Amino acid sequence: MPKRIHRRRDTDPREGLKKYGKATFADPVNNKYPIDTPGRIKAAWAYVHQPDNAGKYTDEEVRTIKIRIRRAAKAGRVAVLAIPGVTHPSAKVPKRVRHRRPNSW
Repeated sequence: MPKRIHRRRDTDPREGLKKYGKATFADPVNNKYPIDTPGRIKAAWAYVHQPDNAGKYTDEEVRTIKIRIRRAAKAGRVAVLAIPGVTHPSAKVPKRVRHRRPNSW
């Protein structure tokens, strides 16, 4: 885990404090991805998996954010891996099988 997440130029940390108050954030440098309630944990998990959001961080920073969200989810007993549309990178996605009709039809 990196020691620090870098300050993003496209965001203002004061906005996170203004919007969420003194919440716990998965990205405390930029005050992004609040993880203090079950609903916010699920939302943070969904948002960090969106390419536009994850693309603003390095791979190590995204990994750090995901680890923090998972820890908060485990502590709050929130299931975050079952979000629709999000697959685990190691999950094997089966190829589409095209079924052929028998010649007798």
